[in-house]
Amino acid sequence: MTFIPDVDLGVHHRPTDLSDRVALGATKVLRFIADTFFAQRYGHRAVVLETVAAVPGMVGAMLTHLRCLRLMRGDDGWIRTLMEEAENERMHLMTFIEVAKPTLFERMVILGAQWIFYLGFFGLYLVSARTAHRLVGYFEEEAVISYTHYLAEIDEGRSPNGPAPAIARHYWKLPPEATLRDVVLVVRADEAHHRDVNHGFAGELGGKPVDSATIAPYPAHAEELTHSG
Repeated sequence: MTFIPDVDLGVHHRPTDLSDRVALGATKVLRFIADTFFAQRYGHRAVVLETVAAVPGMVGAMLTHLRCLRLMRGDDGWIRTLMEEAENERMHLMTFIEVAKPTLFERMVILGAQWIFYLGFFGLYLVSARTAHRLVGYFEEEAVISYTHYLAEIDEGRSPNGPAPAIARHYWKLPPEATLRDVVLVVRADEAHHRDVNHGFAGELGGKPVDSATIAPYPAHAEELTHSG
C-alpha cells in the first residue's frame, strides 16, 4: 500500500496582523456557508469545494510566472509547486465525482462559485500575495478538519466505505483492495501539505524563512495519468 504520512491535526497559524485576521475571517465565513449548505454530506461537499480549491494554485502560478518574466528573475520553485497543487486538487475533484455524483443544482453552484472565487482570488493576489497564500493556508486547515470528520463518519458507519475509485487507485498508487477510507486518508495528507506550503509562502513574503522540516510530506502520486478527466 502507498505510504500515507501522519498528519498533524493541531497545526494552526495564529494570526499576527491585519492581513492574517482578514484571511482567517474570510475562511471562517466560507466554512460557515459550507457547513450550512452541505451539513454532513462530505462527499458532495468535497465535489464543490475541490472545484474551488484548484483555483489558487493556478492563479498563483500564473501571476508568479508573469512577475518573473517582467523582473527577469527566477521563481525559486514556486511555479512548479503551485501548478502541482492545482493539479492535485483537480485530482481530488475527479476522485470525489466518482464517489458522490453531483446533482444539476450542485453543478450550477460549482459554476457560480468558481467564477466568483476566481475573480476574487485573482484580485486579492494582485493586491497582496501574502494575504492570498495565508487565506489558502487557512482553507487547507479547514480541509484537514473536514476530512478528519469524514473519516469519523466512515469509521462510525454513518458513511459507506466502498471501493476506492480506479482513478484514485492509480493516482495515489493504492492497492486493488483500497477503500474510500484509504482515499480520504491520502487526500487529507495532500491538504496538510498544501496547508504548510501556503503558510510557508505567506511567511516568506512577510520576510520569514521557512523550515522545510515543518512541511507535511505528500503521499506518493502517479507520474502519469491514464484518466484525468
